[in-house]
Amino acid sequence: MSAAAPHEPPPDRDDEETASALRKVIHIDMDAFFASVEQRDNPALRGKPVAVGGSSARGVVAAASYEARVFGVRSAMPSVRAARLCPELIFCPPRFEVYKAVSRQIRQIFLHFTPHVEPLSLDEAYLDVTDDLRGIGSATRIAELIRARIKAETGLTASAGVSYNKFLAKIASDQNKPDGLCVIRPGEGAAFVATLPVKRFHGVGPRGAEKMAALGIATGADLAQRDLAFLRQHFGSQADYLYRAARGIDLRRVRADRPRKSVGGERTFERDIGSGPALREVLERIIALVWERVERSGARGRTVTLKLKDTGFRTITRAKSLPGPVADEAQFAEAARALLEGLLPLPEPVRLMGLTLSALEGEGSAPVPTGADPAGQGTLPF
Repeated sequence: MSAAAPHEPPPDRDDEETASALRKVIHIDMDAFFASVEQRDNPALRGKPVAVGGSSARGVVAAASYEARVFGVRSAMPSVRAARLCPELIFCPPRFEVYKAVSRQIRQIFLHFTPHVEPLSLDEAYLDVTDDLRGIGSATRIAELIRARIKAETGLTASAGVSYNKFLAKIASDQNKPDGLCVIRPGEGAAFVATLPVKRFHGVGPRGAEKMAALGIATGADLAQRDLAFLRQHFGSQADYLYRAARGIDLRRVRADRPRKSVGGERTFERDIGSGPALREVLERIIALVWERVERSGARGRTVTLKLKDTGFRTITRAKSLPGPVADEAQFAEAARALLEGLLPLPEPVRLMGLTLSALEGEGSAPVPTGADPAGQGTLPF
């Protein structure tokens, strides 16, 4: 969201809340999706700590079961560290074709209730159910029916958040995980957000939360006490988003035709890295992490971009565009390694490295089919 000119007044909260309250949005998030599919398909894994991903020295955890999360195992974690945290951890190689097939099955359940489905990845999506096409009676009831059908047809559990905008629906879906439901009704958004730690806000990472803590901002209520000028001074282009989020405001619409522009990931190092061997080792982990996300999104792209940020916070980017879509992880890795080698040796150590695949086409960037079901009409209550 672009920042308004400094002399402009802050957004009118009443007008925005009125506009957003007209919508009924559901966010569905599958519970430990990849790991749950593995446990479903292999009964011997049920109730045990499972990680989807490679167990090699350069492997990365793509997903962790809830049994593994008890030990602190998380997605995007190096597999070596995950194994140290949980010695009994069972690693399963990813089966992305299976995950994609299950995701398509779940997508059809969504489309039974509304054509307005905005997928974020294989395991989560926004649904706009403002129009009661099936005559069900409430957005909450639709969420309950979706969760029940997912359980009956796939054997998997999903958590759901129901609210009047995307920001609140996404926060709500995480509130009662796993296999939970949370509803934030019109008029409740600001009070709900006020109690949350800022690290729960989408887009606020660990370093962002640390910066806020240094400024005395720990919760949504703390953030709401800061005016727009203060936020712009300290958070730049993110200020407008933070100002609205702290008040439970989000005017973004669920877009069934939202194109995905890129898939990527980056890591900020605990210590600055300057040596070629160390940077190459980190790159291998980021390659595995980003390719997992590429597989999860179902997208195909032609351009690989490497991003580095040095100790002076200067950003260096290099990109390579291929004649056709990247065929597999090996080709993606080859392009990424070539980009890094072209920059070595670096004049200064770096604190961050990232990779992105762009110029996308395919499943992850294609529009979701639309077309309203003629059965039923009307606007849905919560």
